[in-house]
Amino acid sequence: MKKLVILLSLCMALPALAQEKSAPAANDPAQRNKMLYSLGFLLGDNLKKQLILDNEDDYKAVSQGMRDSLLNKKAQTDVESYKPQIIQKYQDDALLISQRRDAEQKEYLEAFQKEKGVKVLDNGAMIKLSRPGKGKNPAANGTVTVHYTGTLIDGTKFDSSRDRGQAATFGLSQVIPCWTKALQQMKPGSRGTVVCPADTAYGNRPVGQIPPNSVLVFDVEVTDVK
Repeated sequence: MKKLVILLSLCMALPALAQEKSAPAANDPAQRNKMLYSLGFLLGDNLKKQLILDNEDDYKAVSQGMRDSLLNKKAQTDVESYKPQIIQKYQDDALLISQRRDAEQKEYLEAFQKEKGVKVLDNGAMIKLSRPGKGKNPAANGTVTVHYTGTLIDGTKFDSSRDRGQAATFGLSQVIPCWTKALQQMKPGSRGTVVCPADTAYGNRPVGQIPPNSVLVFDVEVTDVK
């Protein structure tokens, strides 16, 4: 059996750090402490996304195991003998977390669809305009310039042209199917919420911070159509 799957799983949180802007160097002990605390927080955040820990005792046990390992203390259990159970827990929890997430996303889609003003398009994408705009709608092969913010259904932001301070220009034939359909409903100056079921976005492919099979929510403002 390969070395602990957990070690690899914990480290999965780290590559995302490379995508973030570099922070000032920690030149004093207090800053180093804060950096290491932040590292621990990210590792913990990643762990709780992969495992179901039911109570305070569960958290204490995991924390103690990590502490003993980091301090090179002798393990309080026969770790090797528990590896099959650990791997099984990862597999069982992954399935349950996926089922819960699918249920939450289905509930979100159903709730959004019932909101006043929502239009469901023929590929399942949904759009709700908060500002109608004026002029012509883009064609399926047209080009648009937009400002947008993309989030998961829990509000986690994964992309934003607004944060970059620069609108994005692209052809509607070059984007995810959800956008190809939804932005044809938007005139210059219009703004709205576009909700993309997973099969109209990235499907089962993970993309950056976006997990597989994710419903995506976009706040989109069209500034130009060509």
